[in-house]
Amino acid sequence: MMGLVLLGGALGVLLVSAIVVRRRERQLGQAQVHEIREAKRSGSDKALLQHPHIDLTRCMGCGQCVDACPEEGVLEVVYGQARVVHGARCVGHGLCAAVCPPEAIAITLSDVETRRDLPALEPDFEVIGAPGLFLAGEVTGLALVKTAVVQGAAVGKEAARRSRAGEAAALPPGGLDLIVVGAGPAGLSCALSAREAGLNFLLIDQEKGVGGTVAKYPRRKLVMTQPVDLPLHGRLTKSTYQKEELTELWDGLCEDHEIPFQGGHVLQGVEPLESGGCRVHTSCGVFESSMACLALGRRGTPRKLGVPGEELSKVTYSLVDAQAYAGRKILVVGGGDSAIEAALGLAAQPGTDVSVSYRRASIFRLKAANLRKWEAAVADGTLRALLPSNVVAIEEDRVRLSGADDQVLEIKNEDVFILAGGEPPFKLLERCGVSLDPADRRPQKSVGERGSGIGQALMWASLACSITVLWVVWYSAYYVYEPVDRLSHDWYSWLRPARNAGLAAGLLALLAVFANLLYLWRRRPGSWLRFGALRLWMTSHVATGISAGLLALTHAGFVWKFSPGGYALIAMGALIASGAMGRYLYAFLPRANSGRELALDELLGELEAMHGEWDGDHPEFRAWVQKKVQGLVEHAQGATTFAGRIWSLVQAPGQLSKLLAELQQEGTQTGVPESRIRDLIGLAKRSHRLTLAATWHEELRAVMASWRYLHRWVAVILILVLVVHIVTALRYAPIGFGD
Repeated sequence: MMGLVLLGGALGVLLVSAIVVRRRERQLGQAQVHEIREAKRSGSDKALLQHPHIDLTRCMGCGQCVDACPEEGVLEVVYGQARVVHGARCVGHGLCAAVCPPEAIAITLSDVETRRDLPALEPDFEVIGAPGLFLAGEVTGLALVKTAVVQGAAVGKEAARRSRAGEAAALPPGGLDLIVVGAGPAGLSCALSAREAGLNFLLIDQEKGVGGTVAKYPRRKLVMTQPVDLPLHGRLTKSTYQKEELTELWDGLCEDHEIPFQGGHVLQGVEPLESGGCRVHTSCGVFESSMACLALGRRGTPRKLGVPGEELSKVTYSLVDAQAYAGRKILVVGGGDSAIEAALGLAAQPGTDVSVSYRRASIFRLKAANLRKWEAAVADGTLRALLPSNVVAIEEDRVRLSGADDQVLEIKNEDVFILAGGEPPFKLLERCGVSLDPADRRPQKSVGERGSGIGQALMWASLACSITVLWVVWYSAYYVYEPVDRLSHDWYSWLRPARNAGLAAGLLALLAVFANLLYLWRRRPGSWLRFGALRLWMTSHVATGISAGLLALTHAGFVWKFSPGGYALIAMGALIASGAMGRYLYAFLPRANSGRELALDELLGELEAMHGEWDGDHPEFRAWVQKKVQGLVEHAQGATTFAGRIWSLVQAPGQLSKLLAELQQEGTQTGVPESRIRDLIGLAKRSHRLTLAATWHEELRAVMASWRYLHRWVAVILILVLVVHIVTALRYAPIGFGD
């Protein structure tokens, strides 16, 4: 009896904890929804290239993706599930997808079906419609060092395979097997792979040295990457490298493996040969090759302003060494991460006077760390923000800019850095035979909802239960007896909990519990359990949990007693139940709620847009309606207690009817057309309905969300009770194998 009292007390504490956690999560969810709205307002919600796509039918809200993402603010757990908040900050590292236990995240590209800046490629990176011509690196749309290295190596291996198999075009004497254009990470990886395969190849670049865009980074700038295998070198194991580390590594590899490299070649075009292969035209000559790999960046040539004085020697388009500009008056033009990082680096030098010009009134497409540094530097006067402004003319000792209301501003100046991005090489690619038409691209693999994964768990549960049922049927002559009557049965020594098969089932259950807990260590950042995919560990977590419960039942002989073992059995049942609830049922609730939150957000935006279409008539009535509808929404969402939300639900019909009557009366008296009044009444009804749905779905979700904490604390209770059970058994039971 005392055991039941203790167990009940523990569950009561857990319930109170769950209520406290639920309230905290609700407050956090509302704050995060506000952050999503702010991101939409500023435009930082949209990703430029690759970004995470979250399958909400799989997402379990564990937050692993948020912890793993190296860019702050890209992902947040909103109302219990992961959401992309500041998509513009995503650079596609893919760490979120790597750590997601149920594989609910896939890294994808935005608007693939419509955008005209992505090439049409075969799976092996060969250009569709241009045999023997390959692309690799950032030009394919994926801007990562790791991706570039992998793609370059893949092209090199494919070129070697075709050459060995006789599938490559035959060329006259002097021709090459492969020519690689671009000596960045992708081009270098392709060249190293070609050297490893023994191909006759050439690596060219418009710059005099290797490294591509990385070589142009400011001194000691950190380059983000991921562990990747570089041909002829091995594993790049670190997650960040200084620019100098990578360029020194690449220079050393080129020298050690005698990579044939020629700098100063500006690509002008690629044309196919009648006999197969291609002819590559550059500013320094023409090359014929069986195959070609264009490992180009997306920046192309630096974007110019096209203003008088831009040809002056004081104007530059990249920053390598900020220390060389100490004590000078500098203007940085641009509002991206590169421009702001350069401005901050220059402002840190003694005696510099740094101004930043950007065409918009605010800077928002920045990494979170850069945004904080920018705001702090502007606030304390380290940087001068000229927003919005456009450069009108550059002179020897000054720069003229046009600001708000076309006011002209002159500032004294010695150096100008134009860091406004680059002109993508799309026209050049099209001249080379690369299609950017979406209709020519292969259909993309869908990253939509893939199901909750419940099928695999149900299959395992069915198998485990079937084995258990077969065991019970096989030994049914024993299990049909009452516990007291089993003592005289011939099978008692074989099936009793402390001996032989019964003891083995208990030990296996204990082993399954231990294996189950290892999953918690595997998903921890920096864990020593790094082998195997998290998806496999997640499946194993489910499998070992179900197995532990069934083995424990078998160990107990399918009988419950008032004992430590009986309480352990109850705790194990609660653990399995809370795990199943969290893994499968809870995953569906936040999805619906998030959808209602977004729909409500869009509906309120629709109300504002409708007001904007009224061509300036009835401004006071429009403002009154918007205030009333917003007040209705806030009142329904404002209750902070369960009882308060019940009372709000009871009041809701009357409040809505009153509002609609006021709206009709006020609109008629003001002279608003009846059609517009009907539209506003429809919006008010939808706003109210969505608010109630979102509020009550959130209540259900919040209750279900407590499973994580309940699940973990029940696991703690289970471990404690198991320890008591084991100690008691060792003290009083004749444990062992044999007769």
